[in-house]
Parts: sequence; structure tokens; C-alpha cells
Amino acid sequence: MENSFELLGISKKIENLSKHIEEKYRGVFESISDIALYNQAKVLKAFRDAEISQVHFSKTTGYGYDDIGREAIEKIYAKMFGTEDSLVRIQFVNGTHTIATALEAMLLPGDRLLAITGKPYDTLCEVIGITENRLSLKNYGVLYDQIDLKEDGNFDLPKIKEYLENNKVKLVHIQRSKGYALRKALYIEDIEEVIKLIKSIDKDIIVMVDNCYGEFVDKKEPTEVGADLACGSLIKNIGGGLCETGGYIVGRHDLINICAEKLTCPGIGKECGATLGQNRYILQGLFNAPTVVKSALQVAVLASGMMEELGFLVYPKADEKRGDIVQAIKLGDKDKLIKFIQGIQYASPVDSHVTPYPWDMPGYTDQVIMAAGTFIEGASIELSADSPIREPYVAYMQGGITYESAKLAVCQAIKNMMGE
Repeated sequence: MENSFELLGISKKIENLSKHIEEKYRGVFESISDIALYNQAKVLKAFRDAEISQVHFSKTTGYGYDDIGREAIEKIYAKMFGTEDSLVRIQFVNGTHTIATALEAMLLPGDRLLAITGKPYDTLCEVIGITENRLSLKNYGVLYDQIDLKEDGNFDLPKIKEYLENNKVKLVHIQRSKGYALRKALYIEDIEEVIKLIKSIDKDIIVMVDNCYGEFVDKKEPTEVGADLACGSLIKNIGGGLCETGGYIVGRHDLINICAEKLTCPGIGKECGATLGQNRYILQGLFNAPTVVKSALQVAVLASGMMEELGFLVYPKADEKRGDIVQAIKLGDKDKLIKFIQGIQYASPVDSHVTPYPWDMPGYTDQVIMAAGTFIEGASIELSADSPIREPYVAYMQGGITYESAKLAVCQAIKNMMGE
């Protein structure tokens, strides 16, 4: 009888390499499982405290007044993130929209935005005005500056201190995940240290963290170490592979109210927003999320270890601490990059017969190739891989609802890239 690898035409060489990496990094896998267990307990306690029942799965339409499921979800999110309030809505179309809503809510003409993790993710550039757009914050009179991370990927604390002592800043933006960059994702202790510095200089500065790809990677979230706001997408980590759309903002009660009024309109705020039958998916996805994130992290370790053994540079290495679920693999060759990402698509449960190619994608200045054979369109907590077509040709892989399926996909990608 054929084994699991033979069923997909994967060579014994690649199968043995995967088993070698699993054994070599057994301790790393166990550490990830320990974090998942803690976060599962955290989620369970929040559900119990909110007394979740079938009634919270009910559907509202139209205005969505008095949606008790939506209210329970937002209580749970606030509890999970250690915050006063939250805004969890399917009306957010993606993570960029969620982050943009928070920025636009907080910043008025003449206010200054400071990014301390360098240039933000590509899709935020038009929001801010780094890339020209007539509706950008820049064109509404918001000032912008950025301070790059140091070469080792850490905050440049002396530069941040000097800048804040000499300039009035309304909001500091921190991007936790690496995005399309070869740097480490930020650790919770990094974020805690820089927030303490910021608040020691000016306690009124709003610190906002783009938490996409970072939820449940550690035992604490950015808002538990001092962030005023944190934002993310429901079709990434925290949606557990079940949420069909939406985003969240968590933080101080007064700031959440302003964000709600930006999402809807002044005077309406959080009172409206039909859930259209999505409450159960949001709740069940959150409940599944710690285990799903565990799978994503473990397959990232596997991919990192296998690709390094094959001679490629990987960020992070298999045994390095992780601040997000993204695994970057420097392939250094356009053809290898395309074949690796196509291999992920071929091993996906949806659209495995489709071959992805680089194309012009809204919000990006370079063509992008994306493998996303997912049940939810674009859900990057399901296994996906993508990259802008530019040197040094780095594949960015993330997700994996189950470890087993994602493991097979990584092996398929390696097979496709190597032509074996």
C-alpha cells in the first residue's frame, strides 16, 4: 500500500528530510504546544465568563440593533486582549481596512503619525500617503515620519527617544509582523520595552500595534503590555479558519468608540452593524484559533528547517523565537520562487488544478504571485504563500489549519521547485 507521501508523488528523499527535521526540532514543537495550551485555557475562560450559549449564534439583519451575539463577542475579545473594549465587525473588509479605520479615527489634520518599525506593509502606503492617493492621511493634513529598525531587527531606542523629545507625536504605529521584509517579527518583550520608553516621554501618545499574523503566537498580546490599540483580521490567526470576513480593534474604551464612529458614522458608533449569521463562525473560529496557530507555527518550523538543510536562507531559523506565523525563505531566483509558490497551490484543497502566476494586485507596486487554495478567499491562516516579484525573491509562507495537510504542501512545494 502506498504511504501518504507516495500518494502525492513525493520522493523518499523529501519524506525522510521532513522526518529528520521533526526529530531534530522536537523541543521547538513541544514549546509551541505549551503556548497553545495556555492560550486555549485563556479562550475557554473568556467563553465561560461570557456564558456563551446557542442564543449568541443568532442572526441579525438591517441595522443590527441589540445583537446580543455581537455584544458577547466584543466582551470576549476585550477579555482576551486585556482591554476595556473591542470592535469586532464583519463590516471590516480586511486587515488593511481595519488598521486604516483606526489610523483615520485617531489622526486629525496637523497630527503627527510616527512609524517606528520602518516603512509599513505595502497596502498601508496609500493609506498614509507614502504612495500618492488623493484620500491619503497626508492629503488630509496628517504629518508622517518613520524610524527604521536597526540592522538586527530591534527597535532603535535612542533614535525613538530623541525624536519624541523633539517632536509632538499623536500616534506611534508598530507593525508586529515582518510583512514583505527580511527581519524578525517583533516579540512581546520588544513591544513592552518600547512602549515603556514612549510613555515615559509622553503618556498621551497613542500606541497602536498592527497585530496581524501575531495573535496567539505568545502567551501575551500587545495590549497586555501597554498598547492602547491593536488591530487585526478575522481571516488570519484569530479567525481559526472559520471566519468568512471581518476585522477587530481592541483597546481603550474611549478610543474604540471613536473607531466605531469612523467605521459607521458619528452618533451611530457601535450601535449598528448586522452580523448576518456570522456570530457562530466568529466564536467557533476564536475557540479553534490557538490550535490552528499551533499548526501554523509548527509547519513554519518544518519549512524553515527543511529549506535551510537544502541550502537556502530562512527567516527565522527553525529554532529561533517567533513573533508571527510568517516564514520567509530567500530563494534568490525568480524561477525557484514561482515554482515553490505554485507547489503550495498544487497541494491545496481548493483550486489545486490552478497555476498561479505573477500579476498586478491592488495596493502593491510590484507584481505579486500568491498561492491561496483556501476555503475562505484570501484567508492566510489557511496555508498560503506569496511574494512580490522583486529581488532577492523571497517566498513568504504562512498558515496551515492542520499540520498534516500543511506538511504535505511544503513537501510538494519543495518537490515542484527541485523538479523531483
